[in-house]
Amino acid sequence: MSLKADRIELLTDVSFFATATATRGGVASRTAPGGSGVSMDDASAVVSYAATASGALPMGILLNDVVDLDLTRQHINWHKDEVQKGGKVTLLRIGQVTTNSLVSAITPGPGSGAYVGANGLIGTSAAAGCVQIGTFLSNKDADGYAKVSINIL
Repeated sequence: MSLKADRIELLTDVSFFATATATRGGVASRTAPGGSGVSMDDASAVVSYAATASGALPMGILLNDVVDLDLTRQHINWHKDEVQKGGKVTLLRIGQVTTNSLVSAITPGPGSGAYVGANGLIGTSAAAGCVQIGTFLSNKDADGYAKVSINIL
C-alpha cells in the first residue's frame, strides 16, 4: 500500500504517535481516548490502522511509513519519510491523495463517498458505525490507485 506523489496537503497534523508498524496511505484511527488534548506530546495520542471499521475514530491519512529498525545497525531512510515505531507521524486531515489503500473488490467512482474500512483501508460503503472521510475523485486505475479528496475535521 502506498501513496503517489501527486497530493495536495491543505491541513496536516503532527500531534500523534504510532506504536505499530504501518505503510503510508491508509486511514490512521485513534486507538484509545486521550488526555486533555492540549499537549503536543500527549503520550496517549496514539494512532494505528483499526482492525474493524465499526467504531473507528479516523484522525487522518498516514503520510509516513512506520518502521521498526535496529537504529544501532542502520539509519532511517528520511527520503522515504520513514518514522521509527513509537515516533510522531504526519496525518493528512484535509487534502487530496492518490492511494491504493483501498478495500479490495470496490469500484469507486467520482463523487462516491469514501469511508473508513477495516485495517486502515478506504471503502465505499457506509456500514454501521463507519465514518465518511471524504469523496472519491476518480475510478481505480489499472494499478489499483484512486484519487480521494480527504476531509476529516
